[in-house]
Amino acid sequence: MKTKPAWFYRQSAAIPVRRSADGLEVLLVTSRNGKRWIVPKGIVEKELSPAQSAAKEAWEEAGVRGVVRTAAVGRYAYEKWGGTCRVEVFLLEVEEMADDWPESERERRWVSAAEAAATVEETDLRALLRKTEEILGKGNGT
Repeated sequence: MKTKPAWFYRQSAAIPVRRSADGLEVLLVTSRNGKRWIVPKGIVEKELSPAQSAAKEAWEEAGVRGVVRTAAVGRYAYEKWGGTCRVEVFLLEVEEMADDWPESERERRWVSAAEAAATVEETDLRALLRKTEEILGKGNGT
């Protein structure tokens, strides 16, 4: 039985990315309890689009800002609060990384897209992370 209002189950996530000498990198953060590595995600706020909400989560949870692509690159679902959260996923090309941010108690680390895919738990998110370089190469959705 769902324990939250229906709109809690509509979420968005950002995959923060950057290019380095080692190639494409993805920024992962620890979950609120610090036990898992995740991408920034949260409930889509009523006054924001899913892409804008994903960018806001990237700032709050990971301390990064940049250009968020307005077209979702995919979706995944997970169980929480007695229901299924459905998450739209957006790429965020990082332009700024802060030393201090709202949830700076979280750890963060840059990893390859392949390592990110091997680290997160959600199967559909893993598939999206594996395809990140291909998606970026298409240049659409900005």
